[in-house]
Amino acid sequence: MHDPRPASGFSRRDMLRGALIMGATTGLCAGQAHAAPLRRTPATGRSVAIFGGGVAGLSAAHELIERGYEVTVYEPSHLGGKARSMGVPGTGTDGRADLPGEHGFRFFPGCYQNIPDTMSRIPFPGNVNGVAGNLVRVDGAVAGFRDLPPVFTPVELSGLRHLTPELLQTSLITAFSFVPGLPPLELAFFARQIALWFTSSDERRYGQWEYVTWEAMLRAEGKSAAYREYLVSALTRITVAAKPHLSSARTIGTIGEALVLAGSGLIPQFSGGVDRILNGPTNEAWIDPWVAYLRSRGVVFVMGQRATRLRLRAGAITGVAVAGAGGTTTVRADWYVCAMPVDRTLPLLDDDILDADPQLAGMRELVTDWMVGIQYYLRQPTRLPQGHIAALGTPWALTALRQAPMWRGDFAARYGDGSVRECLSVDISDWDAPGIRYGRTAKDCTAEEIAAEVWAQLKRWLNTSTGWLRDEDILSWHLDPGISWSAGRIHNETPLLVNTVGSYDHRPHAHCAIPNLFFGGDHVRSHIDLATMEGANESGRAVANAILDAAGDAAPRVPVHPLVTLPVFEPLKQLDADRFRRGLPHIMDS
Repeated sequence: MHDPRPASGFSRRDMLRGALIMGATTGLCAGQAHAAPLRRTPATGRSVAIFGGGVAGLSAAHELIERGYEVTVYEPSHLGGKARSMGVPGTGTDGRADLPGEHGFRFFPGCYQNIPDTMSRIPFPGNVNGVAGNLVRVDGAVAGFRDLPPVFTPVELSGLRHLTPELLQTSLITAFSFVPGLPPLELAFFARQIALWFTSSDERRYGQWEYVTWEAMLRAEGKSAAYREYLVSALTRITVAAKPHLSSARTIGTIGEALVLAGSGLIPQFSGGVDRILNGPTNEAWIDPWVAYLRSRGVVFVMGQRATRLRLRAGAITGVAVAGAGGTTTVRADWYVCAMPVDRTLPLLDDDILDADPQLAGMRELVTDWMVGIQYYLRQPTRLPQGHIAALGTPWALTALRQAPMWRGDFAARYGDGSVRECLSVDISDWDAPGIRYGRTAKDCTAEEIAAEVWAQLKRWLNTSTGWLRDEDILSWHLDPGISWSAGRIHNETPLLVNTVGSYDHRPHAHCAIPNLFFGGDHVRSHIDLATMEGANESGRAVANAILDAAGDAAPRVPVHPLVTLPVFEPLKQLDADRFRRGLPHIMDS
């Protein structure tokens, strides 16, 4: 088929579309809480109903309660959402807590600024810096390859006093030189494409790269198997749980740049390094203290209640129908916040709501996928190095984390029956690829088969010359309870938003045309533009600011921290902005 676009890869219409998007997102890119003025209404009250007690809902509640609003959070199941941890029922004995399970392991890149700020304002006994004091820096990672010895590699760039496009390329070539079978020229090309991203203007990022896949930007077609499998696919999937053949280059480039800069040590705001984890189960180290703090400030939590309908009259929400064990009731407040995942929000967008704000229909175009965790409880500690584990190229895109060595206290003394000395938490990011043991996808396996298949892949990728993982050490395992089977079919209660090409156009703002309705969640527009705790927290901050604006409230606005870049790249970005406006490709895009 003939492609009518010029050789630059985008048409004048693409360029104009990019200019319109950039105009619409000026407020966002400047770190403002919203991108367009809200309709002002007189301050008629200060009651806020938040539907959804995940990170977004708790973040909005945190900021609003501290500014004197009356906040009630309605949550159908568990506070903390996908970030929570949970005990494995009946496993704790003799005063020990149940073995810790989770939807997936948590990590906090140093480029996160909003969520650590919130955590620092949650009191925790013995910590001057609150819950943020429970973050532990991770210095290295294990990279596993099929039938090859694994490699332990530092996660941060060392010895940098400044960074230029040339130094960036050299550093990346050095950092990824351990990848087996990778032609040196292709590694150099990869580094050059990353430098191209670093020097791309915002106009090009939103006007061109948003509509190009990461795989296409890296020009994977025709490259070696190692380039495609490791640099393009595996590296993307282990860092951001995204699919490079679907995700926009802008989305992946944005987080990739932030991680590189966090690892460079050159950004004071990114002082936490590339990688941090909590020093205990998420609820113990973060969510439970957060909920306790919010309750102490006056937040009311109503559990077992799910929003089922937004009642609209005369252009405003007059109430929200909620369903629970006692039937259906109507919640009334001055301000209403939908802080549920996008798949839970969509059923609320009926014709009346979409007539009031047609732009909300874009949420129907957003895509969710599966990324779910499993934990293995071992009777002996593995000899795996501390830090994250990336089994590069595994069919199910596995990443893992040894938790016991980096958690405070003695694991066996704190959890279970005293016989478990190690918890290996594993994330399964690809549920649609055939495995190596049964030849089936994760969605076609039973829970027992999933556990056996994940373990088989880990052993194949990590045990060459090491013997780190031994079958006899497994005492038990725990699969995220969001996965269930009914009538022989698998179901996932907790799908994850995944970014696709052009999806930024469909993501809502925290506010909408309905003056007393607001949206929070990792599907709401944010600087990081990924399904992350950071994006969810930023959306909660944006919700609070939008409510303050709508109420005409003079209270101090919540800081919304944008990602930070290095000034050294600005002249090249300005040059590229001029080229983009003239319809020319990036100067390095040849």
